Amino acid sequence: MTERTFLDTNILLYAEDARVPAKQERAREVIAALVTDRSAVISTQVLQEFFVIATKKLKLTAGAAQESVATYAQLDVVIVQPALITSAIQLHRLHSISFWDALIVRAAADGGCTKLLSEDLQHQRAFDALVIENPFVS
Repeated sequence: MTERTFLDTNILLYAEDARVPAKQERAREVIAALVTDRSAVISTQVLQEFFVIATKKLKLTAGAAQESVATYAQLDVVIVQPALITSAIQLHRLHSISFWDALIVRAAADGGCTKLLSEDLQHQRAFDALVIENPFVS
């Protein structure tokens, strides 16, 4: 069985960012492989962050960003519910990571993932059975 893998927002953003060609290519490879395996997981937080950052920093039109959100919404999406938020607050308090990163970690765990791909969290750090991997590390 293929490992369920959570994609942090930054991975999706790099797939759209032509300013960093090596990371764009790598992000696209990773996403394509996970989509093919049907093992990609994201959350409603990721969809929201993607839209905001893609339109502000990457200067995508709202229409183009909306199309990408609609495409990514076809993946397995963890819905951020109040229980997930309170669990993230606890993780934030225990491990001194940002609340938003804690919410990503909790959503990944809630989605049954064993890997979380992110450039924002410490490579190889583990939270129980969930391991952080930076796909841009050689």
